[in-house]
Amino acid sequence: MRRLAGLLVVPLLLLTTAACGDDKGSDSASTAMTNGLPTITEGAKFGEKPTLAKGEGEPPKDLKVNVVSEGKGQTLKKGDVAQVDYLGQVWDGEEPFDNSFDRGEPFTVTLGGGGVIEGWQQALDGQKVGSRLEVSIPPELGYGAQEQGSIPANSTLVFVMDIVKGTTLPTSAKGTEVAQDNIDLPKVGTNTDGEKPSLTVPKKDAPAKLVSNYVIEGTGPAVKATDTLSVKYQGVLWKDGKEFDSSYARGNAPVSFPLAQVIPGWQKGLEGKKVGSRVLLVVPPDMGYGDQEQQGIPAKSTLVFTVDILAVQ
Repeated sequence: MRRLAGLLVVPLLLLTTAACGDDKGSDSASTAMTNGLPTITEGAKFGEKPTLAKGEGEPPKDLKVNVVSEGKGQTLKKGDVAQVDYLGQVWDGEEPFDNSFDRGEPFTVTLGGGGVIEGWQQALDGQKVGSRLEVSIPPELGYGAQEQGSIPANSTLVFVMDIVKGTTLPTSAKGTEVAQDNIDLPKVGTNTDGEKPSLTVPKKDAPAKLVSNYVIEGTGPAVKATDTLSVKYQGVLWKDGKEFDSSYARGNAPVSFPLAQVIPGWQKGLEGKKVGSRVLLVVPPDMGYGDQEQQGIPAKSTLVFTVDILAVQ
């Protein structure tokens, strides 16, 4: 199995009140880069698709971040959601291996929530919305000794990153508590302090069909199949209640992902649910990971999740 967090990515990046900043940084940035990073040869302004020169000499051994132009929006911190346009190239390469400019859709990442390489997390922390960055990421903060598509093992990566938008998320679902009166289903805590809710699985046979119930019903818009969600969640096995994945265990930060990229039980179970809600999902094997054992999850397992839907993009 790819754990749920392993699905919260786009190709080549794998691994409330909204405070949004759409102000653009200065468009007079020089193409003569400092700090020993490759030159941006075309498209130096925020919002323009850049091109990068080939890196010269030995790449930096540590993470390097150049602020090409600084924006005027909010300063990003752990737990915030950022939407970022980017172009990525290996240090000694002459062509990009990936970019979002051609797709016309920024990539959504939650700071501190995983789902992208560690070099991205560190580079974005403390930066202002509207900024353009050039970032050099050493292998240990990228893909390490693993080849990833056209990216060779042990590659230093260079990214140009435009921080298009930032959103500060609520820490928890908030709304109206919904009665949990079915004794055959798990019971979920209704705390709204941002901490992991309790989850108790009954010693009964698992339901054969998908269960998607409100625990707390929020007041936000209904989730669409095409949305990118920001959530907090935990997942346990029905058979023994053993936790196999949890955003709370990774620094209690939300994670962001396109709904279309996760298991069918999440896709069907969360579509139509209101933002701001806490949802109980009971996912049968045919809507989870099927008959294949995946990283300690036995084959044909029924999975139980609590999901706080904090925002959609």
